[in-house]
Amino acid sequence: MSSGWSWYVAIGTLGSLLAILWLIFWTNRQRATPDEIASAEAHVWDGDLRELNNPLPMWWLYLFVLTVAWGGLYLLLYPGLGNFGGLGSWSSAAQYEAEMAAAEEKYGPLFARYGATDIEVLASDPAALAIGKSLFAHYCAQCHGSGGLGAVGFPNLTDDVWNWGGTPEAIEQTILEGRRAAMPPFAALFPDEASLQEMVTYVQNMRDGIDESSPAHAKYRTVCIACHGPEGRGNPALGAPSLVDDTWLYGSSRAAIAKTIREGRNGVMPAHAELLGPDRARILAAYVYSLSR
Repeated sequence: MSSGWSWYVAIGTLGSLLAILWLIFWTNRQRATPDEIASAEAHVWDGDLRELNNPLPMWWLYLFVLTVAWGGLYLLLYPGLGNFGGLGSWSSAAQYEAEMAAAEEKYGPLFARYGATDIEVLASDPAALAIGKSLFAHYCAQCHGSGGLGAVGFPNLTDDVWNWGGTPEAIEQTILEGRRAAMPPFAALFPDEASLQEMVTYVQNMRDGIDESSPAHAKYRTVCIACHGPEGRGNPALGAPSLVDDTWLYGSSRAAIAKTIREGRNGVMPAHAELLGPDRARILAAYVYSLSR
């Protein structure tokens, strides 16, 4: 942060601690005046409890002072006062890196052994699959679900439909490098709702064969064929899905297909090479590969 904000945070924090100390000692000096004692005679419970402004017990007061002192010591040793890093030179990033280095030293050789094994072999190894399942739960379940069944916009990993290819090598590449879909919006090609609905009907009926008599056929041949192919079977090299199966990543209703054509889709599978490294990625690829087997 800038030096101005650093001073703002530091002064505000230290000022708050000093204000707490002042409040503790100021209130501790207060004693009930004779008038307060007299007026309190009417506020008596159980024979001897009176409503008076008396100091806190000393042990209670010392606890308050101790917490403030502890706060000051913490701010002296650890970050908390703007850009001042503390005398202990501690940082969350350094602690994370130290823990990761320790884990890599302990588990690195194990992962390296699996990383040198063929994915199809790992997909039959219970120990490797147990590690892969743990990695999947940590890195993949948020989008694809704990069982890999996916959701709207996130592919099902347990079937045999793979937009980018379902070979062990393709799955490993997807995990390491990520994928970025690029279905552009085509609203400009359909100036009226009727023409858009004609294209929706054409796409929905492709599984029954190409209808060359459809008014949308010419537009498909001009615009869509480059990615989805002449028969709508898709292109794994581009991540273009097949239009002739029962798998629809964003839904197969007329409204969902119309939205896809009109607005496009730009799904992103983030790259995990930096997070996982090649050995863990191979174990994870084996686990994902096993889900559809």
